Amino acid sequence: MSGTVEGKVAIVTGAARGIGAAIASDLASKGARVVLADLNAEAAQQTAARIAADGGDVLALAVDVSSRVSTKSLIEQSVAHYGRLDVMFNNAGISQTCPFLDVTEEDFDRIMKINGLGVLIGTQEAARQMIAQGGGGKIVNTASIAGKQGYPLFAHYCASKFAVVAITQAAARALAEHKITVNCFGPGVVATELWQQLDREFIEHGLTERPDQAINEFSQSILLGRVSVPKDITGVTTFLASDASDYITGQTVMIDGGMVLI
Repeated sequence: MSGTVEGKVAIVTGAARGIGAAIASDLASKGARVVLADLNAEAAQQTAARIAADGGDVLALAVDVSSRVSTKSLIEQSVAHYGRLDVMFNNAGISQTCPFLDVTEEDFDRIMKINGLGVLIGTQEAARQMIAQGGGGKIVNTASIAGKQGYPLFAHYCASKFAVVAITQAAARALAEHKITVNCFGPGVVATELWQQLDREFIEHGLTERPDQAINEFSQSILLGRVSVPKDITGVTTFLASDASDYITGQTVMIDGGMVLI
């Protein structure tokens, strides 16, 4: 049935918590068969157990998205279990608060390896599986408002998310002939464990004085007047995984409450 994800096999990386867990949960609730992949396999298993308790058909697997060997193994195990791969969410990512002049080569390389290279590898390996099995497929990458604007405390993170947008566009052009669509979505400020980490880093750098000051000040420009929660994201992510989005490719869908207007 058009517009549904019923029966589709989807991998979601970085699915143990935050946006990834919400994406996986929503897909499973609508009938998709979902692989929750995360560097923290135990946490992924716990999240999968909660989704399974609600009736979801899920599998938890470990992955290091910056390793091609690990990503290939993830896809092979997923296909061995479910028989095919229809949707790949390259969602895993990390961030770091750091003043522009203090970003080191190590800082830059660490974020780019996971957020940039990880998306390249995930897109390539998912596409190889989809091409081999035939019938097309969907790849959805997690970008950010930081993929459209450069912020002075997140220069290397922004660079990595600009890279996600670029890889998405390049892949969309490369894979269209195989009926594989490639899109990304751009969250704004989402109240997850990641922002709790960033909030602590703001305080450590002496940039803020009290908890939640960073997220509240960073959110002043949200037109809809509040930070988002993961469920604000899943309407778009499940749509991008469904047949209803078959004629969309190479696009970045912003889900930021109106922070960045492009």
